[in-house]
Amino acid sequence: MQNKSRKYNNITILISSFAILFGMISCTSDESELTPVNDQSTENDEGTVVLGNEDPVSILSNYFNETLDLERLQNYENQTIPNYIGKDNTMDNEITNAKATLGRVLFYDKKLSSNNTISCASCHKQAFAFGDTDVVSQGVNGTTGRHSMRLINARFSDEDHFFWDERAVSLEDQTTQPIQDHLEMGFSGQDGAPSLNDLMLKLNALDYYQELVNFAYGDMLLTEDRIQESLAQFIRSIQSFDSKYDDGRATVANDAQNFSNFTTQENLGKQLFLLPPNMGGVGCAGCHRAPEFDIDPNSRNNGIIGVFGTNEIDVSVTRAPTLRDIFNTSGTLNGALMHDASKTTMREVLEHYNAIDPTGNTDLDRRLQGGPGQNGQRLNLSDDQMLALEAFIKTLSGSDVYTNEKWSDPFL
Repeated sequence: MQNKSRKYNNITILISSFAILFGMISCTSDESELTPVNDQSTENDEGTVVLGNEDPVSILSNYFNETLDLERLQNYENQTIPNYIGKDNTMDNEITNAKATLGRVLFYDKKLSSNNTISCASCHKQAFAFGDTDVVSQGVNGTTGRHSMRLINARFSDEDHFFWDERAVSLEDQTTQPIQDHLEMGFSGQDGAPSLNDLMLKLNALDYYQELVNFAYGDMLLTEDRIQESLAQFIRSIQSFDSKYDDGRATVANDAQNFSNFTTQENLGKQLFLLPPNMGGVGCAGCHRAPEFDIDPNSRNNGIIGVFGTNEIDVSVTRAPTLRDIFNTSGTLNGALMHDASKTTMREVLEHYNAIDPTGNTDLDRRLQGGPGQNGQRLNLSDDQMLALEAFIKTLSGSDVYTNEKWSDPFL
């Protein structure tokens, strides 16, 4: 009885929201961006609201391609994860096919921006491992403050804070912050811009969200919590475990063993990556931990302290994406590296870590400070060692993530 009352309360709230919305529509200058609610909604014998006479499949087919089919859902919840992968920041938001499908639509929908031009996928492109080749990404009122982070394997990390400066306490918390950013997606409520409540009214008026939300949650009310939950599920579903590294790792007991499918150079690069400097290695794995190659939650500033186009210093950056899929299948970088996109080749990155410059840095990670009497790490890497490290990092890239339709744009 309580569930039925809750359902009626949700419907009442939704109808009230629509009434407010229709009052607003008469004042807006772009009515075409809002799809009117079907005013022939009825309630069936089970108490479920049905919108008009058009079935959900027909409604959704008006907007989406054949890769989005509620009768044959894409597999998000039961994907194969290698048995050597142990990190997982999912917590209590387990992935379901229905909610991840809703999250996929939200991820690609430009209506989540105030002027209908920017989606999450505008800055996190499937073709670039859900990153961006632009130094900074374009928003509705300007550009982003940092280089867009790749979203590959965001789930498989002990680090559960997000953004470069870790200001989001979870992936769920992260998902709606760009939407409410005045520069990025514009629903900030600042300087005359619409607010998040305006976005809720806008999305709840769209018939395809009514159907998708009802399918995922059992009623048609889209809320911020549901946007966060479903977007986080979709993002966590984006995984990449089909690399040359994974093929080799599956055949050995641990990373320290030589991989039979690796070249001599790649095995050398792996050894350098894993071992600390005092054992003849470089120590990369101290911060980027195999086999997920995620960032250690205790990492601090890595020596990159610049801010785009200014003389400012930023030492707050501690988060980093996984090192997987830095390169695409053709061996090209999926965008510049570091939070300020200041490194455009892997060689530049390796040269940075080879000789750290701590000038002006008040929060340099202790692992990069070098030994006694040094002012920053000095690894003295040879050219062959740098080439070997780059060759190994290239083995961390797969191919499926770039083309798999479950993560593709359903609107195209």
